[in-house]
Amino acid sequence: MALSRADDSVLGRWWWTVDRWTLAALLGLIGFGYVMMLAASPAVAERVMGASSRTLLFAKQVVFLAAAAVMMMAVSLLSPRNVRRLALLGCLGALALTAATLVIGFETKGARRWLAFPLLGTMQPSEFLKPCLAVVTAWLLAEGNWAAAQRQASAQPGLGLLHGRILWPAAAVLLLGVVCVILKSQPDFGMLMVVVAVFLAQTFVAGLNLAVVGVLFAGGIGLAVSAYFILPHVRSRVDRFLDPSSGDTFQITKAMEAFGNGGLFGRGPGEGRVKNALPDAHADFVFAVAGEEFGFIICAVILLLFAFVVVRGLLRLLAEGELFVVLAATGLLAQFGLQAFVNMASTLHLIPTKGMTLPFVSYGGSSVLAIALGMGMLLALTRRRGSRLGDGS
Repeated sequence: MALSRADDSVLGRWWWTVDRWTLAALLGLIGFGYVMMLAASPAVAERVMGASSRTLLFAKQVVFLAAAAVMMMAVSLLSPRNVRRLALLGCLGALALTAATLVIGFETKGARRWLAFPLLGTMQPSEFLKPCLAVVTAWLLAEGNWAAAQRQASAQPGLGLLHGRILWPAAAVLLLGVVCVILKSQPDFGMLMVVVAVFLAQTFVAGLNLAVVGVLFAGGIGLAVSAYFILPHVRSRVDRFLDPSSGDTFQITKAMEAFGNGGLFGRGPGEGRVKNALPDAHADFVFAVAGEEFGFIICAVILLLFAFVVVRGLLRLLAEGELFVVLAATGLLAQFGLQAFVNMASTLHLIPTKGMTLPFVSYGGSSVLAIALGMGMLLALTRRRGSRLGDGS
């Protein structure tokens, strides 16, 4: 792009302040999304909808990925203040729609997480709730500034927990509790675990005592153990992970077979065979298709792109002076990295299987657009500014 540093236009300021390396890595993942949909979706579409619909899923994902790229770039133009406003509106709207799934949503595989819209198809509103919630809770925690409140409470014992700033993080906890209740009712325990883990990461960065974080983490472990004994589908997944002979492990067995077939360099584009049998080859198990057709090398490149986005984003925050930006970006990066880890680790049989898409690479309109929204917010928050506290922040 022939943009001069003296260019004072919106596009010119954006180009010289945005993290172009992170942007390039994200666009690279979108590129892999196109490639993997071309490799995996025709076989799934033919098996589910017939030979005449072989290109239908790929054509839909082309639109989704193009819209995701545009959305990510558009959101990255915003100031931190406008990112806050967008996140607050998005959080309220997504929360209302997520709650509506319990009443008017339709059920698939025992879960009620989707809404159907005329002409637009289906949407999973909780996907959009995830990035917006991370930014809103970051704003509430930053307003409360737990570390400062704790120091002042120690210096002035008479105020204690009644100090006004405690109300802000209390509101964040209350909002998280409402979200957790709704996600548990759907049920969507995978997303529930992600939003709780992200919130714990944000509270730790905000200055919450490490001992308290440890207690909360132990509480989360206790809830996970309780879920194993109370919820049959959770117990089934864990049992099949620990003892494959205890139940149906068809998908994970086929996924491991795909990685074995691919070896170091893969069988070649379009030469994979396991995708013809994997029900979720285009979605939850797209990483296995990449392993069979393109081999370990390309899988390692995809993994490194995810790691690069997360590590570079965290390093970028070292020079940041505004707590809200640090907390919001930390939450968005934690979501992005955790979702990628869960997908790839479950495909490789390193953890129990969990239906979670690989960001930008797996099929799914709601997932792709929601991730683009979150990464657009990340790019907007981490842009370099003349004054880190200025420029409308």
